[in-house]
Amino acid sequence: MADKIDYQIYGDDMQAVQIILDPGESVFAEAGAMLSMDNGIEMQTSAGGLMKGLKRMLTGESFFITNFYNQGSQRANVIFSAPYPGKIIPIDLKMFNGTFICQKDAFLCAAGGVEITPTLVKKMGIGLFGGEGFILQKIVGDGFAFVHIGGTVLERELSAGETLRVDTGCIAGFASTVKYDIQFMSGFKNVLFGGEGLFLATLQGPGKIYLQTLPFSRLADRIISASRRNREETNIGGGGKGLGMLGRLIGGGDSF
Repeated sequence: MADKIDYQIYGDDMQAVQIILDPGESVFAEAGAMLSMDNGIEMQTSAGGLMKGLKRMLTGESFFITNFYNQGSQRANVIFSAPYPGKIIPIDLKMFNGTFICQKDAFLCAAGGVEITPTLVKKMGIGLFGGEGFILQKIVGDGFAFVHIGGTVLERELSAGETLRVDTGCIAGFASTVKYDIQFMSGFKNVLFGGEGLFLATLQGPGKIYLQTLPFSRLADRIISASRRNREETNIGGGGKGLGMLGRLIGGGDSF
């Protein structure tokens, strides 16, 4: 039985969630997610066993997990912050029949008594080309869990048999009743020039799905690409930062 925690979410694009713990209640989180905690909160970091730690690493999380216990006699707060722009979504596991599936790196924190484990996608093709990898996260229990979704969140309730095709990286999470598959992008020109990759994910209802407009993998790719272009421009301008800037000035480029 999971602890019945109270919570409040703050912010817009860079959110934080405040968990209010009664005496004796606990919450656990990914290592490094904590922003602040009140007096009376005791923090304990552990792997919870070698195999559990290794399984968490497979899902993109830290080997360690941190538990926060309210050892005092009054209510106390713990605040966790989002790792990059997006939204923190509260997941009431009772509304999902006790199980919710999400992409790796999505888990932020959960009430004590909730479990998070890796889950293998049944078809190998999904693992090889699914955008977020072969392993997803399964959150199990009867309490609240909190996941972080990149960019803007789009929610949709699929009816039985209803199908939606989605960019593989934009799937944030879904109910365990939703079927998940990968389809090859049709059309030669679509594959070569569409810019959407070789595969699309197919989600089939019934069940709720959460989509994200800014997957972390896409954000990281854009940053790496921009950094690479800047380095190339600097090298062309003179082989170094100072010389590159001087070269742009001599060549009529923008001043600083």
